[in-house]
Amino acid sequence: MLKRFWLLFAQAVTLLLALLFIVATLKPEWLQRQGVFSSPPASSIVALREAAPTAHLRNQSEWSYADAAQKAMPAVVNIFSSADTPPTRDPRMEDPLFRYFFGDNGGRRPQEQPASTLGSGVIVNSEGYILTNDHVVDGADEIEIALADGRNAPAKVIGTDPETDLAVLKVNLADLPAITLGRMEEARVGDVVLAIGNPFAVGQTVTMGIISALGRNHLGINTFENFIQTDAPINPGNSGGALVDANGHLIGINTAIYSASRSGGSLGIGFAIPVSTARSVLESIIATGSVTRGWIGIEPQDITPEIAESFDLERKSGAIVAGVLQSGPAHKAGIRTGDILVSVNGTPIEDTTQLLDVIAQIKPGAEAKLHIVRKNKPLDITVEIGKRPLPPKNAHPAQ
Repeated sequence: MLKRFWLLFAQAVTLLLALLFIVATLKPEWLQRQGVFSSPPASSIVALREAAPTAHLRNQSEWSYADAAQKAMPAVVNIFSSADTPPTRDPRMEDPLFRYFFGDNGGRRPQEQPASTLGSGVIVNSEGYILTNDHVVDGADEIEIALADGRNAPAKVIGTDPETDLAVLKVNLADLPAITLGRMEEARVGDVVLAIGNPFAVGQTVTMGIISALGRNHLGINTFENFIQTDAPINPGNSGGALVDANGHLIGINTAIYSASRSGGSLGIGFAIPVSTARSVLESIIATGSVTRGWIGIEPQDITPEIAESFDLERKSGAIVAGVLQSGPAHKAGIRTGDILVSVNGTPIEDTTQLLDVIAQIKPGAEAKLHIVRKNKPLDITVEIGKRPLPPKNAHPAQ
């Protein structure tokens, strides 16, 4: 009797296990709703720190720059510029035999094709003013901008400043998102920055880095240089785009990169025009259509140890006058080749870059007191500042 009871018990258990297997395979949610198989282990094998649910969302601002990017990205636009290029003649047309077989049309290249370039820009005003690089729009017949929200519109060049490689565009659209301008005086080496633009025409992209250096000059990129150097990846197509801080505020206009290859790939050394310079150029162009700078008509040169030794100079700083423009302001005031400019209106001059900046900030028509050294003897000369002429059109180091 006991043996028969045990057999029935074993059959019942086997049947229940079979039913449990079928339910677990076909309807596992039935078991999960009842708490079967859903209980977590009582303890972990090793001590692990597990985030609470949604904690990564609550603390996102502590480690993510998504808020800064989302604040700035709508104000960064793609710029499509084009210039009609005339058709070129095939050099083989000079061969009479080639013309005999192919006729006069055989050497004609395709009809005029628009030569398109692509860059970026930043909306700085809800009325439609856009900052970008001069080399992005230089020579373009038609300019179109594309917003991050999908809207497209033609843009007009209000003015350009080739000597800082900046340009101001105007677009007529409603509800434009404008970026907030940052405070350049608060920027520090080591601050996190984001570069926003359209590299290689892949679409709007955000890259991150830090400020590597401030006040970079003597790079030979622009006449007036005061660059922010950053290791945030900047590539072709980022030109004219925004460099923003961790709050999403504009601190620079991306303009150039250092690259060892013709393709212009990023090597972690990029340069941006400070927002302070960009703002000054923007306001001047909006007010007058151009940027007016002071000028005295000399060719300055840095004092090197070789020059100091050659001219038997006691000073190792300042700017030596290598040439004087005939009938220019400096020539009329009596400045001579070989003079060393030591200060302008009391501002010490360390090199040619500083000299250009100081003179440029003086309003044309005003008088400036130049302290010079001539044959190791100090001398003060008053010069009436002239208006700096527009530079010749040169190719920019486009990226």
